[in-house]
Amino acid sequence: MSPVPRRVQRTRSGQYRLRLPPQEREILRSLPRQLRELLDTDDPALRRLFPPAYEDDPDRQAEYEGLVSPELTRDRLDALAIVERTVDASRLTEEEITAWLGALNDLRLVLGTRLDVTEELYEEGLPEGDPRSPAFALFAYLGWLEEQIVEALASGLPEGQPRGPSI
Repeated sequence: MSPVPRRVQRTRSGQYRLRLPPQEREILRSLPRQLRELLDTDDPALRRLFPPAYEDDPDRQAEYEGLVSPELTRDRLDALAIVERTVDASRLTEEEITAWLGALNDLRLVLGTRLDVTEELYEEGLPEGDPRSPAFALFAYLGWLEEQIVEALASGLPEGQPRGPSI
């Protein structure tokens, strides 16, 4: 079995080559609209996107949400719009690939919340025949694609520069 080709690679010009098969592009084409529609609701799956800052103080929480939620929502909508606009592109700028990373992460967080993904579930997977299997496969795919983007972005860092958190 041949290895799966990299979906995202940094080019010498500093852009990012996007090599997605048509079926993956089709899946990614539908997801931004779904998240955009969800952002207009109070769906509990959005909790990971907008975690409470003051769980024990409803007044402070409401004030906090009034201050940060509109900007966070706008940023998320902007990233989703970039994904929609560039889903058929073969090359992306750093700004565009960074927007992809944010949008994929948001999609994955919402889907993971809906699936109630735990570390144990992620490591072991779902039992055979579980009706959540297609959604879990999408969750895993989004994580894999995120990893590809992070690796492509990291490949542009100068040698000797830290590529991740240090302890």
